[in-house]
Amino acid sequence: MKLFYEWIYRYARAPWDLGPRKELVEAVESGRIKPCKAIDLGCGTASNAIFLAQRGFDVRGTDYSSAAIALCQQRGAAAGVTVNWIEDDLTDLKRVHGSFDFLVDWGVYDDLTQPDRQAYLRNVLPLTHAHSRFIIYVHQWSLRWWEKSLHRLIGGMQPMQPGEVEADFSPYFAIEKLVERTFPSGYIGGEAVYLMTRKGETSK
Repeated sequence: MKLFYEWIYRYARAPWDLGPRKELVEAVESGRIKPCKAIDLGCGTASNAIFLAQRGFDVRGTDYSSAAIALCQQRGAAAGVTVNWIEDDLTDLKRVHGSFDFLVDWGVYDDLTQPDRQAYLRNVLPLTHAHSRFIIYVHQWSLRWWEKSLHRLIGGMQPMQPGEVEADFSPYFAIEKLVERTFPSGYIGGEAVYLMTRKGETSK
């Protein structure tokens, strides 16, 4: 997967390069999320991190793709914003430290295998503190029969099942589902966005 991301960020325009995402924009512009210390986990096209920086947030952006970081640096400079772009792996963090008031994950967690999701949680939870907010977007739907067969055959990453985000994150966060959509046709069967608040007890 990393080679795919290196190629697409270096030589093409990613199909998910759509600007800052609607639910993130609404959460900020409504005042639900106020300017604070924030990190974009998997900053990719830079859009969400740049949007936050333009709204007064103190922003870090991290991605494991060096091509993505180079693109983010270029776009951040063009937008005239200051963002600390950090190349790092969310399943084995080496360069990202500290804690953040607001975390954004637009499509990383659901792109991981089950073991890597567990590693992600071990690495990302220490970046939070009591009452940190966390907005996460995932591909989510009940797998269709042919998808179940395909995933059993090839293994690897799978879309989130309904209820899986709650099961994984509810020991640590109070969770609000902002939106859930299903699509009757196409490769992507559905998506969901959650806004989570870190519980007062922050033991890992």
